[in-house]
Amino acid sequence: MGVIHITELIKTFLIGIFFGTFGTTIGGLIGVNLKSNSNKFLGFILSFASGLMMAIICFDLLPEAMEIASLAVILLGILLGILTMIICDTLVKEKFSNKKGMNSLLRTGIIISIGLALHNIPEGLAIGTGFQASINLGLSLAIVIAIHDVPEGISMAVPMKKGGMSKGKVIFYVIMSGISTGIGALVGHLVGGISESIIATSLSFAAGAMLYIVSGELTLEANNMYKGRMNAIGNILGFILGIIAISI
Repeated sequence: MGVIHITELIKTFLIGIFFGTFGTTIGGLIGVNLKSNSNKFLGFILSFASGLMMAIICFDLLPEAMEIASLAVILLGILLGILTMIICDTLVKEKFSNKKGMNSLLRTGIIISIGLALHNIPEGLAIGTGFQASINLGLSLAIVIAIHDVPEGISMAVPMKKGGMSKGKVIFYVIMSGISTGIGALVGHLVGGISESIIATSLSFAAGAMLYIVSGELTLEANNMYKGRMNAIGNILGFILGIIAISI
């Protein structure tokens, strides 16, 4: 039984990594091959990412957390997520503070990749606990997550590529951000009946991290790139696509 259990754990971990990196990698490949260098287009993409993340926060992460935990637990998770991203943002800004050019875009891309990696952990937990219930449920969750990771990969890749990072490095970071899904799937399968408070904290933590990215990075950078209606259109389209992806 022990050998079978280990085999199942490895299988869940590999499935989590595959589906966690597949969608983001497809999105990353699309992102690094987009040719437009106009500020209008970049502002649109960043606003699109902002709308997408807000939909995930409002209609995916927080509603799930609210179903299983108290408001205090959720607020604690959100605050921890925001605090973690402030620390990450400060460290990344220090690293790029002496560089010139489009490095504000590069920094934004890296912050997005960190935030999405954190967001992928509760997604992995969902896959792992889903496999504990049934193979069909686990696979269904994994496929849905892979689909909605595609626009996230684009959102991550475009600012890093336009900020001067090589295509190879961009794809590397995109893939690395998806590996956390496999780690989450492994933990979810391993503990199975993990505390609902821990799951809710995880979900709200991811929501807090993404909320900081939207408010402290994407919106500001989009407005720096371009001040016009295309930013609003990008934000609305991202929000709508996020709702559709969550509803699939």
